[in-house]
Amino acid sequence: MELVYKGKTKDVFAMENGNYLLKFKDDCTGKDGKFDPGENSVGLTIEGVGDVNLRMSIYFFEKINKAGIRTHYVNANLEDTTMEVLPAKVFGKGLEVICRHKAVGSFIRRYGEYIENGADLPAYVETTFKNDAKGDPLVTKDGLVVLGVMTEKQYDDIKEMTQKITQIVADDLKEKGLVLYDIKFEFGYDAEGNVMLIDEIASGNMRVYKDGEYIEPMELSKLFFA
Repeated sequence: MELVYKGKTKDVFAMENGNYLLKFKDDCTGKDGKFDPGENSVGLTIEGVGDVNLRMSIYFFEKINKAGIRTHYVNANLEDTTMEVLPAKVFGKGLEVICRHKAVGSFIRRYGEYIENGADLPAYVETTFKNDAKGDPLVTKDGLVVLGVMTEKQYDDIKEMTQKITQIVADDLKEKGLVLYDIKFEFGYDAEGNVMLIDEIASGNMRVYKDGEYIEPMELSKLFFA
C-alpha cells in the first residue's frame, strides 16, 4: 500500500482495490501536554486513544449505514487499528459541519446577547471552512454555492444527513444517561457528486454532558464502552 497522506491523528494509504485505508494513531491534538480536540497540532500521545476512536467510529458508521445514510465506511480491523473507506473528495479545501442541540461554545460567544447558555436549539446546522489562520470562518449555504464549493442540492443533502446522524448519536447517548450538546462532522462526495459522511465519529468531535457537567472526550469514551 502507498502512503498518500500523513495526518495528525490518522495516516491514509491507497489500496489496490481503489479504496483507502485509514490508520488510527495514538497521537492527539493538544497543547502543553493536555488533550484538546480543538487544537491544530499534535500535543501528546495517549496509549489506546486510536483504538477507542476507531471503536466508536465503527459503532456509529455501521448504525448510520443500516439507517440508509451514505458514508465512506467499508469495514475495519481492530487488531491493526485500521478502517477501509471509499474514495471521496472533500468540499473546497475542507469543510466542517456542526449540528447543535444546545447553545454553547462558539455559538454563545457569537450570539450570547440573544440566547441563554445551554438553551435548546432545533438541530441547528452551521458550516465552517477549515482554515486555522482565519479561525475557521462561518460560511452560509449561499456562500458555498456562490463560491462553487457545492451545489444547492449537495448542501440540502448535507443538512438533512447531518440532522439525521446527530439524532442517531444523541439517542444512543441518551440511553447511557448522556446528553449531546453539539457534534462536528466532515462530508465528501463521490465521482457522481453524491454526498457521504467521511472521517470519523469519535468522542473528540462531540460535546457531551452528564448531570449538567461536561464530560472530557477520553472519559466519554470510557463511559460509552462501559
